[in-house]
Amino acid sequence: MEKRWNILPFKNEEVNTIFDDLKVSKTVCKILTQRGLKNYHDAKEFFLPNLNHLYDPFLMKDMLKAVERIEIAIKQNQKILVFGDYDVDGTASVATMFGFLSEVYQAENLDFYIPHRYREGYGISKDGIDFAAANSFSLIVCLDCGIKSVELIDYANIIGIDFIICDHHLPGNEIPKALAVLNPKQLDCNYPYKDLCGCGVGFKLITALTIHFNLQKEIVYKYLDLVATAIAADIVPMTGENRILAYHGLQKINTNPRPGIKALMELGGVQKTMTITNVVFIIAPRVNAAGRMDDAKKAVQLFIEQDVEKAKGFAEMLHTDNKERKEADSSITEEALQLVHESVVLQNKKTCVVYSEHWHKGVVGIVASRLIEHYHKPTIVLTKSGDFIAGSARSVPGFNLYEAIYRCKDLLTAYGGHFAAAGLTLKPENLIAFTNKFEEVVDASIDPKLLIPEIVIDAEINFAEITENFYSMICRMEPFGPENMRPVFIAKNCCDFGYSKIVKEAHIKFVLRYKETILNGIGFNMADKFSLLQNQKPVDIVFTLDENEWQGNKTIQLKVVDFRASEKSDS
Repeated sequence: MEKRWNILPFKNEEVNTIFDDLKVSKTVCKILTQRGLKNYHDAKEFFLPNLNHLYDPFLMKDMLKAVERIEIAIKQNQKILVFGDYDVDGTASVATMFGFLSEVYQAENLDFYIPHRYREGYGISKDGIDFAAANSFSLIVCLDCGIKSVELIDYANIIGIDFIICDHHLPGNEIPKALAVLNPKQLDCNYPYKDLCGCGVGFKLITALTIHFNLQKEIVYKYLDLVATAIAADIVPMTGENRILAYHGLQKINTNPRPGIKALMELGGVQKTMTITNVVFIIAPRVNAAGRMDDAKKAVQLFIEQDVEKAKGFAEMLHTDNKERKEADSSITEEALQLVHESVVLQNKKTCVVYSEHWHKGVVGIVASRLIEHYHKPTIVLTKSGDFIAGSARSVPGFNLYEAIYRCKDLLTAYGGHFAAAGLTLKPENLIAFTNKFEEVVDASIDPKLLIPEIVIDAEINFAEITENFYSMICRMEPFGPENMRPVFIAKNCCDFGYSKIVKEAHIKFVLRYKETILNGIGFNMADKFSLLQNQKPVDIVFTLDENEWQGNKTIQLKVVDFRASEKSDS
């Protein structure tokens, strides 16, 4: 599939200003200015994230109310239930809060609750509240959910259970009448940083409790590995407080991780320094698999377990769940691709909506993402759920998927989500009508260019600039994530040096020359474009930088994202 290349602009005066301060590569300075850095002070905060620069947690609306209510619970010997979602952010949030409270309060008065994905669904559940009532819990601290649970919070109030909500999702028109609602996205919350994940909000609460109880601040730092894991998995902006927390959380993961995370790293075959990317692809899928395939409670048990051997046992369970998830994902994706080709591609549709009653509910969101990788259209994957059809939707960048689904609401029994992803439920008899209406809505509203994948390129570079020092500066920009992605470069008029070849039938091993400099690279699943190298004409390549280690020797290599024939040669 052809892709759009978009080279980001920069302002020379801003680049020169930061270059005068830092005296580093002009290309690095371009990238820094594109990410909002303007001077030496900004660069120092960026490259040396400092935990002392985290904001006062009491700046968050209702924080004092939350802290005082927990203090009352402890003083009056009340039972506290920690409640959270079944994904990585939710389970890491619960483990963080439960772990901290276990250090300051007696264990017999604490418990945690994770709703079952299929029996109870997302967020606060009536079953969870009833569990609290049946077991004499008078306070529920819920994390990574709750901001839209207006009716359920009313129900809890009626039966005498207080709620503290720690959430980061966008609030609705009505805020639940909980005792305290911690969410920086509330319109009347003056907390300076708005993009925390659920675990980040929970971390601010335990930080506030530490201050209130006059404890050593180091007591909260032991949970930074969990916070970093949640930040990585929830794909929140890697800016501000998230960057500080992720930076120091990664340091903990790499030096002194909790037994559960260490066990997952071992099962994932980690042999070098963990990055955010490693967390996303090694830790997060195994944790998410618990909720997708079975019960996410064991993910919390993994995170809080201090015994190394027991932690390994929980990690093995998650690893097994993930194997089953990958098998289901693979087989369903194959079936779905065939359906898409028959019903979408041949009819030149703008959307993909596919359904099969036997597909596993836990992987339909992943399959939707896989289909977008192939066809780059707003996609919905549906399966049977009791008497209904339910599934997950994923968007292409730039298109408001939630708005499109909202305009089909008359054909749905339930829906929810945000700009890029959503979930929905409908009656079987409405499937065809919904499929047609969704296509109609998207066709009428989507900008056609959004149906062509875009590669955002940070800067043009020539091979001579790519040195060990330059690569070291790029690595210092870690941790990468939204709004601070790994830099993508373009080099124009490169030539095959004569040794490029196809490897494993699908990939290209590049050996490229630009003027006097020769660099190696790898391009995955690009074998069908190999002829562009064989004709000995110049090519423009888009790539990130990576390090290749072979027999103890480390060399910089290009990780090629895309390439095409050069429009003109400068030779």
